[in-house]
Amino acid sequence: MTSTANPGQSAAFPGLDDLFDRVNQLLGEPVSKDSGSHDSLQAASASEDFTPRQPQSIRETGVSAALLERLIMKYLYQVGMVSVRGVATQMKLSFKVIEPIMRQLRADKQVDLAGTTNTGDSEYVITECGRERGKRYNDECTYFGATPVSLEDYVASVSAQSIAGQIVTADELKQAFDGLIINKEMLDKLGPAVNSGRGMFLFGKPGNGKTSIAERITDAFGSHIWMPRAIYVEGEIIRVFDPGVHEEVDDPQKSTGLMDSQQIDRRWVRIKRPTVIAGGELTMAELEVTKNEISKICESPLQLKSNCGTLVIDDFGRQKMPVDVLLNRWIVPLEKRYDFMNLPSGKKIKVPFDQLIIFSTNLEPKDLVDGAFLRRIPYKIEVPDPSEEEFRELCGIMSRVLKFEERPECVEYLITTHYREGERPFRLCQPRDLLLQVKNYCNYHQKPLEISNEAFDFAVANYFSIM
Repeated sequence: MTSTANPGQSAAFPGLDDLFDRVNQLLGEPVSKDSGSHDSLQAASASEDFTPRQPQSIRETGVSAALLERLIMKYLYQVGMVSVRGVATQMKLSFKVIEPIMRQLRADKQVDLAGTTNTGDSEYVITECGRERGKRYNDECTYFGATPVSLEDYVASVSAQSIAGQIVTADELKQAFDGLIINKEMLDKLGPAVNSGRGMFLFGKPGNGKTSIAERITDAFGSHIWMPRAIYVEGEIIRVFDPGVHEEVDDPQKSTGLMDSQQIDRRWVRIKRPTVIAGGELTMAELEVTKNEISKICESPLQLKSNCGTLVIDDFGRQKMPVDVLLNRWIVPLEKRYDFMNLPSGKKIKVPFDQLIIFSTNLEPKDLVDGAFLRRIPYKIEVPDPSEEEFRELCGIMSRVLKFEERPECVEYLITTHYREGERPFRLCQPRDLLLQVKNYCNYHQKPLEISNEAFDFAVANYFSIM
C-alpha cells in the first residue's frame, strides 16, 4: 500500500493526460484513454460540478499508508481510546480505508481491542508501546487532523476550477457590483480586465472604493470551489483551508439528495471563491510556506490560499518591505502562472499561481514600479471621484440603510455649504461616514434619528478638521 504520488515528480506539474486522468478520478469518472483529453479537461474546467469523491482505498487517497498510520497514532496518543468510525471521522476518510490500518496496528501491538460499541464498531485503546510511538510522531509534528491530499491532486483541482478562461459578461459584472455606485464607463474598463484573469492596478484618491471594488470582483465569477484542508508535500503537512480567510458554504447536493454525502471526499471543503486581502502589514514571510516551531505544522502562503479566486494587495506601496522586493518575488509568477515555493527543508516545489491579482493603491503606479513590471500588469484602471449626482444618490442610499428619512434639502445644504464653497472634492466614502456621525450626534443628544443642517455642520467639523 503506497502513495500514488511519485516523490520524484512532486515538484512538477503532471502531463496533460495524467492531469486529465487525475481530474476524472477526483470526480469519480472512469478514465477513458480514447477520449480527447484536452476537450474533456476543458469541460471539467468549465463545470461548477467539480466534486472530489471519497477514496475507496489507501491508494486512492494519494498519500502513503505510513502517513495515515502516523496520523492515527498521534490521534490515539491524544485521546487514548476511540472506535474505528471515530478515527475515520477525525481523518475525514471512509471506514473501509481506516479499518484495515487499525487491524494492522493491532497486529503490530500498537493498539489493542478494548471492546465494541452498541452499533458493533470496534473500539481500540493505545498500548504503552503505541504511546511511545505516538509521542515520537507528535514531537515531529502535532498535526492529526483531516488527512492531507497530495500535491498532484491539489494541482488537478486548481486546473479543474481555474478562473482562467472563464468569461464574465456585463450583466454578471453589474450583478457582482449590486449596491455599489459604479458608472458604466468604469464597468466597461473593469470587464475586460476581469476576463483577462491576470492582474490589474486600481489607483485613485483614497475613499473612492478601490478595496470594495476589489472585494466584489471575485463575485463576478459566480461560483464556489473545493479546497483541501491540507496538502502533503515532501514530508511536510501544509494547511491550505483557513477559516479566517475562506468562507465555507453548504453543498446543495447534500440537501437535495442528489449525492450521498458519504460519496464526497471530506478532506475537501466547499468554499466561496476566495478573496484574500493583504494590506500594509504584508511581509515577505506571508508569501512563503511558514512552519510553526512549536506545532511543526506548515501554513500555506497567501497566493496559495487565493488560488481560483482573487488576491488583493491593498495600499500597495505602503508595505514594510521595499516595493521592488515584492515585485521581484512575483514578476515570474504573474507571467508564467506558476510559482516556486520554498519549503522549510530548503526544497522548492512548483505550484499553480492561478488567481486574479489586484494592486490597489492611492499612489501613481508609474511612480512605484518600472516598465518591465507594468507590462506584466496589462490593466491600469483609475477609480475617479464621484460626480455630484452620484454623491447625492449615495446620500440617499445611505440614508435608507441607516434608517433616516431622506432630506434632499439637507443634502443640498451639505453640498453647497461644505463642498462647493470650500471647493472640496467628493469621495464615495463620505456620505456613509458623515451620516454615521449624524446618527451618533442624534443618539448622544437623545434626539430622533433625523438629518438636519445642524447635524451636518457637526459631522463636517469633526470629519474634515485636519483634512
